[in-house]
Amino acid sequence: MRPNGRAIRAIRQAQNLSIRGLQQQTGLNRGYLSRMERGLIREAADDPVLKVADALTVPPEAITHEE
Repeated sequence: MRPNGRAIRAIRQAQNLSIRGLQQQTGLNRGYLSRMERGLIREAADDPVLKVADALTVPPEAITHEE
């Protein structure tokens, strides 16, 4: 999956959720989440992206570049 970092950050901030809070909800490394938001992770395994989508309560399509 290709995560859309701008969308992830926008949704997270709109929900007043910090990176640390997202880390706690997903179990993913804070640095990894930060790199994902900054667009440094171009391709990610499905599992981390699905965890982020679940934590943000959005469909995966809302935070990916998938067609």
